Amino acid sequence: MAAGNVNPFNLSDSEDEADQRAEDGVHIEKSPSVGTQGPSSNNPFSPQADAEPSALLVSSTRTSPSVEGISVSVAAAAMTVALAETRVSVDVIAAQLIRDHYILTALEFHTELLESGRELPRLRDYFSNPGNFERQTGTPPACKEQGLGPGGPLNRAGSISTLDSLDFARYSDDGNRESDERVAVLEFELRKAKETIQALRTNLTQAAESDTQERNKNYSSHPETQEPIRPLEKRALNFLVNEYLLKNEYKLSAITFSDENDDQDFELWDDVGLNIPKPPDLLQIYRNCGSALPSPRNTVDVAVGVESGELTGNYITQKSDLLQQQTEVVEELEYQISLLNEEKQSLADYIKKLQSEIQSLRRTVSPPPHDQGSQPNPPSSSTPPQPLLDNGQYLDIRGTSEPDKPPTESTPPTQTISNPTHTSSQPHAKLKSRGTVVFDQPNRKLSPAFQQALLSFCKMSADSRLGAEVSRIADNEESVMLMLGRCLPHIVPNVLLAKRERMVAHLCQELIPLILCTACLHPEPKERDQLLHILFNLIKRPDDEQRQMILTGCVAFARHVGPTRVEAELLPQCWEQINHKYPERRLLVAEACGALAPYLPKEIRSSLVLSMLQQMLAEDKADMVREAVVKSLAIIMGYIDDPDKYSQGFELMLLSLGDPSERVVSAIHQVFIPAFAAWTTELGNLQTTLIPSLLARIEKLLKQGEHGLDEHKLHMFLSALQSLIPPLFSVVIQNAPFTHRVNLQGDIPPIEVTRFPRPASPLQDIATIVGSRETLSALLILYDYQLEHEGTTGWDSLLWVVNQLLPQLIDIVGRINVASTTCVHEFSRFFWRLCRTFGKIFTNTKVKPQFQEILRLSEENVDALTGNGILTKATVPIYATGVLTCYNQDEDRKLLVGFLEDVMTTLSLSHAPLDSLKASFVELGANPVYHELLLTVLWYGVVHTSALVRCTAARMFELLVKGVNETLVAQRVVPALITLSSDPEISVRISTIPAFGTIMETVTQKELLERVKMQLASFLEDPQYQDQHSLHMEIIRTFGRVGPNAEPRFRDEFVLPHLHKLALGNNVQATESKRIDIATQLFEAYSALSCCFISEELMVNHFLPGLRCLRTDMEQLSPEHEVILSSMIKEGEMKVENRGIGQAEGSVSIAASLVGEDAKTKFLSKMGQLTTSGAMLANVFQRKK
Repeated sequence: MAAGNVNPFNLSDSEDEADQRAEDGVHIEKSPSVGTQGPSSNNPFSPQADAEPSALLVSSTRTSPSVEGISVSVAAAAMTVALAETRVSVDVIAAQLIRDHYILTALEFHTELLESGRELPRLRDYFSNPGNFERQTGTPPACKEQGLGPGGPLNRAGSISTLDSLDFARYSDDGNRESDERVAVLEFELRKAKETIQALRTNLTQAAESDTQERNKNYSSHPETQEPIRPLEKRALNFLVNEYLLKNEYKLSAITFSDENDDQDFELWDDVGLNIPKPPDLLQIYRNCGSALPSPRNTVDVAVGVESGELTGNYITQKSDLLQQQTEVVEELEYQISLLNEEKQSLADYIKKLQSEIQSLRRTVSPPPHDQGSQPNPPSSSTPPQPLLDNGQYLDIRGTSEPDKPPTESTPPTQTISNPTHTSSQPHAKLKSRGTVVFDQPNRKLSPAFQQALLSFCKMSADSRLGAEVSRIADNEESVMLMLGRCLPHIVPNVLLAKRERMVAHLCQELIPLILCTACLHPEPKERDQLLHILFNLIKRPDDEQRQMILTGCVAFARHVGPTRVEAELLPQCWEQINHKYPERRLLVAEACGALAPYLPKEIRSSLVLSMLQQMLAEDKADMVREAVVKSLAIIMGYIDDPDKYSQGFELMLLSLGDPSERVVSAIHQVFIPAFAAWTTELGNLQTTLIPSLLARIEKLLKQGEHGLDEHKLHMFLSALQSLIPPLFSVVIQNAPFTHRVNLQGDIPPIEVTRFPRPASPLQDIATIVGSRETLSALLILYDYQLEHEGTTGWDSLLWVVNQLLPQLIDIVGRINVASTTCVHEFSRFFWRLCRTFGKIFTNTKVKPQFQEILRLSEENVDALTGNGILTKATVPIYATGVLTCYNQDEDRKLLVGFLEDVMTTLSLSHAPLDSLKASFVELGANPVYHELLLTVLWYGVVHTSALVRCTAARMFELLVKGVNETLVAQRVVPALITLSSDPEISVRISTIPAFGTIMETVTQKELLERVKMQLASFLEDPQYQDQHSLHMEIIRTFGRVGPNAEPRFRDEFVLPHLHKLALGNNVQATESKRIDIATQLFEAYSALSCCFISEELMVNHFLPGLRCLRTDMEQLSPEHEVILSSMIKEGEMKVENRGIGQAEGSVSIAASLVGEDAKTKFLSKMGQLTTSGAMLANVFQRKK
């Protein structure tokens, strides 16, 4: 292959094809009408302007299906003689083939014309029409002459010999076009076959439908007539019957039914008929048999698509980016739908709450009843009857965990008086009235959407009947009676049947409303405490549903009795269960602390409850308990307003981040950090304390880890910073100079679905933090306009990000180890989310300039790396993969390509380490979207004028091969490597060896492996490389690396023999330094290959002789290695001997097993002849006398 001037990445061969067409083309000329078998006067197949030499007919060797047995080639030869003086039109030949029903020959003729670029309209239209291949009622002429009767359908045979006339000579050897042409023809035939089958099935279905409609009409007019069942009807009924049997667990009957109808596929409805909608199941048909069913054919699903083979490779690669973007859009839309559904549910619950408050207010403002002792009762006729309704006598908390709004200070607490329904002779039956409950409201400024999302992590159960009952607590005697009337019918049957554990648990759930109602209304504190103790110990190990029911009751109790009784009565029950032996009970305590947080006094909320949760987080061993603790702590952080508790919250965050459980760490990022960040934002500590504290810990970690960085802690701190990006951006836009100009009136454009990265939870959604998507959209419009036109003057929150946060982060990035792929990946993801969150304008104007100023990629820094050591740090891969990949427009991709090309050139010409470039390729190569881009960068290096840059490109191919699909390897990588392997510089050729070795390790295509194998063989066997010490070193190193993982045949036939040859040649090496280098590399290679399975022949002929040669070198150069080699040789010899002994023992064991089987057979036959008598059985084991 030519070196350096051929671009294997450009696979277009349009110029070669054009030249070939010019050589193969014929002069087109018009010919007069030629007398054919038909009359010339009315011949519809008149000659066209496109003519073809008559020799075309001779090129085909296919025999015609004519019964006379005359081959097409003979007929063509005769025609050639008859028409020697004139040229026959191609259209005439096609017309004659179609007319005589030489369909396969016409198809081959059509294919050859397509390949030569001269498509014939007649053949194209014929083969594109499926109707030409349906059942014909006519008879072909040839069949008429022989009297064969009506012709049948065209039998679609396999491709008998459709490739025999292809001109493969015009393709080059390394193109391998034979397989492409064969695939193209077969795809064409397959596509035509599918079209024909589709058309036939459509016609059949339409015919069947028309028959069905006619039969329905006949049946409606003459119901007594019964026609025999038709095939389509039978298949449809069979499908419905089989479906009915499977749905109702008649599996054996379904199997039998399926076996009796083996000609039908019961798993696919389309097998019944095409374009026929599936009817309802048999049960639905039976239920609706008395009423007229609606016609199921109102709509028809139609799908149009293309075959994958019809798409070109360029089209697929160009659309891969679009497909990924569409996938992201779909995921974002699904997430927005879920948010809207949650908002809809919360609004519905809020409406219910308002309705309940309205009922309570109506009861409050009603006039008090008359004193029965001083005034007589009014006549019953003047008093309207009061229905016994319960919806106005309960405190309903369904669907919300928010506390009631406290009354204003000027409004005194009101009393709710029950209606007098009993006489004065029953004073003790009346229950005490309840005053309005007032809860401590925290001094917080959370948006309602954020508070609702935070409280949604409290698992409540108010959707079921029992949940609704638990969520409402009676507050007077009438409501108690109504509740008993509803609950007792569900309790009594369970009492009678409570024998199983499941029934007992259900009974306990039914008792929850009664326990709560009694605990709320009982006058004795001791009895209330006992009832609440029963509630928490009602179920030994409550599951999720039972815990939700208990929590719902606890919240209803808290809202009913107020914060004082919650502190005095409910919290002690939680404290008793904090060290329970069952994790389900401790989980109930952890969830109860979060659910009750809004209803507790704020002093207790920020002291006792916080201490309880902190103790459980540090001491509990169950992951699910610690996860619930973290979520409850997040709710506490949403209601706490004591600034002195900030340090305790920060320590809780660090403690949770270091938890070994993934569930706990996920909860800390999804719930706790957003809630804690919201509190620190209100305190003004987000930019001044929280983020700087995390950055200081990262810097301290880097200073301590100069000899070994703790990557787990770095990930812990950096992930916390990443979770703080949405709160930081909300602070920036809510404290901007334009906030007073926000106008929510009028049309507000929606936010682009891919504007922000997908949040990990609703609490990290910036729209939830700021209040609504409309507010966020209005702020974003002003944000972009301010950045683009008005600047950042007076914008302190953004200036802190630009002038303090970004420089500190870039400085940290420059100090991490570039060889740590984990650190590079973590920082790349952090910068990617930061840039995507702050937007494209911010990235282009604030982030990129700071990186570019530090990297300083300019022409004067190409020759030397003086003062530019930052190029060898992790700044390069993090800038390339974290900043330049944020946006995927053409200009962004061009900027990334140019940056990587400049880095590769600068590092190569400066003889600097390539670790930063390798890290960039590894990080980008993990995403298939960037494979084409990286190959473009490497091709730039392949054709570069400097040998140093070409060497670098060859080394980079080794990293890229492992992640690229085999098609790109064959089309783009291998041609480039072969180009470099013929480079004038020997160093460039040597640099390709590791990449070739990696291909042998990862690729499975035999043709590709053979090409690589031939190239490696040329390195080993070409005389010009015999004295190339560095080349031999690289080959041995590559063999040792890829040999254990390569194909066994390659290892046995290529690697081991050549290692033996190299070891043998090293014995006569005169230069001692070269000899020890080769021996050391051979020792490493043989050590790696000794773990592989090696056949006895290879062990004797190559492996052991190579080790002996190596031992000869080590005896003189490195005695410590000689001892290891001697043991390896001894072990190999023992393996060879054991295999020989094992084969001999195998033959003996086979004979022994035969004898043993014979004795076993005789014994069993003797046992089979015995009866069940014990005496006779004992005689079997007596010794013969």
